[in-house]
Amino acid sequence: MIESYFTVAGTGEAEIVEKKSRFIAHVIPVTEEKEAIEHIEKIKKQYWDARHNCYAFVLGLDGRIQRYSDDGEPGGTAGMPMLEVLIGENVKNVLVVVTRYFGGTLLGTGGLVRAYSKSTKEGLLAAGIVERVLYRRINVTVSYDLGGKVQYETMQNGHIIEDTVYTENVCYKLLVRVSQADKFIKDITNAANGRAAIEVLDDIYK
Repeated sequence: MIESYFTVAGTGEAEIVEKKSRFIAHVIPVTEEKEAIEHIEKIKKQYWDARHNCYAFVLGLDGRIQRYSDDGEPGGTAGMPMLEVLIGENVKNVLVVVTRYFGGTLLGTGGLVRAYSKSTKEGLLAAGIVERVLYRRINVTVSYDLGGKVQYETMQNGHIIEDTVYTENVCYKLLVRVSQADKFIKDITNAANGRAAIEVLDDIYK
């Protein structure tokens, strides 16, 4: 699996005006093509009176699925520039729909490319770009006198303590970067002199 990837933190919306034409960008996190199409249709219904609802999306952690539409704009002036922004920002699992209300003045090919590109960039800025890292969930149970060593090994290497459960022993529920998981387990085992109960669970992006 891919160790990390960039995507949007959530939905975002931004609007720019070029020669009285309004460009409204809608940025939405998606994971499946069907989901993307449903959002596109929803936006088209919401902005039924707009001249164009152009879109672009990139799906898959390797970006293997890429689609775009000019929705009536001259070929290559809307969807492709929008897609190129997504690729340039290296974001995955993202849909962008840009709604255009025509302002009465033709923008020309270059003007359209700039407007759709800028709208997409502003939409991504509004949504926020985040890195999702692949972590391995690991539970480490030790006696109380070894708790400090577990915390030290975890925190100094940038891993995450999700939760701590106190019973007759203390159980740390940890998120460890997959690429460092084997080394972490070895380090914990050594630090605890073999007295740590280590349970390896699943891998998740966070």
